[in-house]
Amino acid sequence: MSFDVGAFLLETVPFAKTLGIVYDKVDASVAVCRVPDRPEFRNHVAGPHAGVLFTLAESASGAVTLAAFGDQLSRATPLPTTSTIRFRKVAKGEVTAEARLLADPAEVVAQLDGGQRPEFDVAVEVRNAEGVVVTELTVTWTLRPNR
Repeated sequence: MSFDVGAFLLETVPFAKTLGIVYDKVDASVAVCRVPDRPEFRNHVAGPHAGVLFTLAESASGAVTLAAFGDQLSRATPLPTTSTIRFRKVAKGEVTAEARLLADPAEVVAQLDGGQRPEFDVAVEVRNAEGVVVTELTVTWTLRPNR
Protein backbone atom coordinates (compact mmCIF):
# COMPACT_ATOMS: atom_id res chain seq x y z
CA MET A 1 0.00 0.00 0.00
CA SER A 2 1.09 3.53 -0.58
CA PHE A 3 0.25 4.84 2.89
CA ASP A 4 1.54 4.28 6.41
CA VAL A 5 -0.53 1.32 7.64
CA GLY A 6 0.64 1.69 11.25
CA ALA A 7 -0.33 5.36 11.41
CA PHE A 8 -3.67 4.56 9.77
CA LEU A 9 -4.42 1.85 12.35
CA LEU A 10 -3.49 4.10 15.27
CA GLU A 11 -5.86 6.72 13.86
CA THR A 12 -8.78 4.37 13.19
CA VAL A 13 -8.42 1.84 16.03
CA PRO A 14 -8.41 3.84 19.28
CA PHE A 15 -7.57 0.81 21.45
CA ALA A 16 -4.29 0.27 19.57
CA LYS A 17 -3.39 3.87 20.35
CA THR A 18 -4.43 3.43 24.00
CA LEU A 19 -2.04 0.48 24.35
CA GLY A 20 0.75 2.48 22.70
CA ILE A 21 1.35 -0.08 19.97
CA VAL A 22 4.35 0.82 17.82
CA TYR A 23 4.35 -0.46 14.23
CA ASP A 24 8.00 -1.08 13.35
CA LYS A 25 7.56 -2.80 9.98
CA VAL A 26 4.54 -3.41 7.80
CA ASP A 27 4.44 -4.85 4.32
CA ALA A 28 2.26 -7.27 2.36
CA SER A 29 3.89 -10.36 3.88
CA VAL A 30 4.94 -9.41 7.43
CA ALA A 31 4.12 -6.91 10.15
CA VAL A 32 6.16 -6.31 13.29
CA CYS A 33 4.83 -4.25 16.17
CA ARG A 34 5.45 -3.93 19.87
CA VAL A 35 3.88 -2.66 23.03
CA PRO A 36 5.87 -1.08 25.82
CA ASP A 37 5.89 -2.45 29.34
CA ARG A 38 3.45 -0.37 31.37
CA PRO A 39 2.52 -1.21 34.98
CA GLU A 40 -1.17 -0.53 34.36
CA PHE A 41 -1.24 -3.26 31.67
CA ARG A 42 0.25 -6.00 33.88
CA ASN A 43 -1.48 -9.06 35.25
CA HIS A 44 -1.17 -10.87 38.59
CA VAL A 45 2.28 -12.28 37.67
CA ALA A 46 3.67 -8.86 36.68
CA GLY A 47 3.63 -9.49 32.92
CA PRO A 48 1.48 -8.02 30.16
CA HIS A 49 -2.16 -9.05 30.62
CA ALA A 50 -3.47 -11.68 28.19
CA GLY A 51 -5.70 -9.00 26.67
CA VAL A 52 -2.64 -6.91 25.86
CA LEU A 53 -0.89 -9.89 24.25
CA PHE A 54 -3.98 -10.75 22.21
CA THR A 55 -4.54 -7.16 21.09
CA LEU A 56 -0.91 -6.76 20.09
CA ALA A 57 -0.96 -10.00 18.07
CA GLU A 58 -4.34 -9.29 16.46
CA SER A 59 -3.17 -5.78 15.59
CA ALA A 60 -0.09 -7.16 13.85
CA SER A 61 -2.28 -9.61 11.91
CA GLY A 62 -4.56 -6.76 10.89
CA ALA A 63 -1.61 -4.65 9.75
CA VAL A 64 -0.27 -7.33 7.41
CA THR A 65 -3.80 -7.98 6.14
CA LEU A 66 -4.35 -4.30 5.42
CA ALA A 67 -0.97 -4.02 3.71
CA ALA A 68 -1.73 -7.04 1.52
CA PHE A 69 -5.34 -6.23 0.67
CA GLY A 70 -5.77 -2.50 1.24
CA ASP A 71 -6.20 -2.00 -2.49
CA GLN A 72 -9.42 -4.06 -2.21
CA LEU A 73 -11.11 -1.82 0.40
CA SER A 74 -13.43 -0.24 -2.16
CA ARG A 75 -15.08 -3.63 -2.68
CA ALA A 76 -14.36 -5.70 0.45
CA THR A 77 -13.89 -5.24 4.18
CA PRO A 78 -11.24 -7.30 5.98
CA LEU A 79 -12.61 -8.91 9.15
CA PRO A 80 -11.19 -11.49 11.54
CA THR A 81 -13.44 -14.55 11.81
CA THR A 82 -11.62 -16.76 14.32
CA SER A 83 -8.43 -16.83 16.31
CA THR A 84 -6.54 -19.36 18.36
CA ILE A 85 -4.06 -18.28 20.98
CA ARG A 86 -1.46 -20.32 22.81
CA PHE A 87 0.32 -18.90 25.83
CA ARG A 88 3.70 -20.66 25.94
CA LYS A 89 5.59 -18.76 28.64
CA VAL A 90 4.95 -15.92 31.05
CA ALA A 91 5.74 -12.69 29.26
CA LYS A 92 7.70 -9.95 30.99
CA GLY A 93 8.57 -6.46 29.83
CA GLU A 94 8.12 -5.09 26.33
CA VAL A 95 6.74 -7.63 23.86
CA THR A 96 6.97 -7.72 20.07
CA ALA A 97 4.58 -9.42 17.66
CA GLU A 98 5.54 -10.64 14.20
CA ALA A 99 2.65 -11.52 11.91
CA ARG A 100 3.08 -13.46 8.66
CA LEU A 101 0.49 -13.80 5.95
CA LEU A 102 0.12 -17.51 5.17
CA ALA A 103 -1.80 -17.07 1.91
CA ASP A 104 -0.90 -16.03 -1.60
CA PRO A 105 -2.52 -12.60 -2.01
CA ALA A 106 -3.17 -13.22 -5.70
CA GLU A 107 -5.14 -16.38 -4.87
CA VAL A 108 -7.20 -14.54 -2.25
CA VAL A 109 -8.03 -11.75 -4.71
CA ALA A 110 -8.87 -14.34 -7.38
CA GLN A 111 -11.40 -15.88 -4.99
CA LEU A 112 -12.88 -12.44 -4.39
CA ASP A 113 -12.99 -11.85 -8.16
CA GLY A 114 -14.84 -15.16 -8.49
CA GLY A 115 -17.62 -13.99 -6.19
CA GLN A 116 -16.38 -15.88 -3.13
CA ARG A 117 -15.75 -14.60 0.37
CA PRO A 118 -12.12 -15.69 0.79
CA GLU A 119 -10.63 -16.72 4.10
CA PHE A 120 -6.93 -16.84 4.91
CA ASP A 121 -4.71 -17.28 7.94
CA VAL A 122 -2.15 -15.03 9.54
CA ALA A 123 0.33 -16.58 12.00
CA VAL A 124 1.69 -14.41 14.80
CA GLU A 125 4.52 -14.98 17.25
CA VAL A 126 4.87 -12.73 20.28
CA ARG A 127 8.36 -12.52 21.74
CA ASN A 128 9.78 -11.05 24.92
CA ALA A 129 12.80 -8.72 24.96
CA GLU A 130 15.15 -11.73 24.85
CA GLY A 131 13.50 -13.01 21.67
CA VAL A 132 11.76 -15.97 23.34
CA VAL A 133 8.34 -16.82 21.91
CA VAL A 134 5.83 -16.31 24.70
CA THR A 135 2.57 -16.43 22.75
CA GLU A 136 1.41 -17.79 19.39
CA LEU A 137 -1.74 -16.73 17.62
CA THR A 138 -3.41 -17.74 14.39
CA VAL A 139 -6.04 -15.37 13.08
CA THR A 140 -8.35 -16.35 10.23
CA TRP A 141 -9.41 -13.33 8.21
CA THR A 142 -12.00 -12.87 5.51
CA LEU A 143 -12.59 -10.28 2.85
CA ARG A 144 -16.31 -9.62 3.13
CA PRO A 145 -17.63 -8.15 -0.11
CA ASN A 146 -19.14 -4.70 0.39
CA ARG A 147 -22.81 -4.47 -0.46
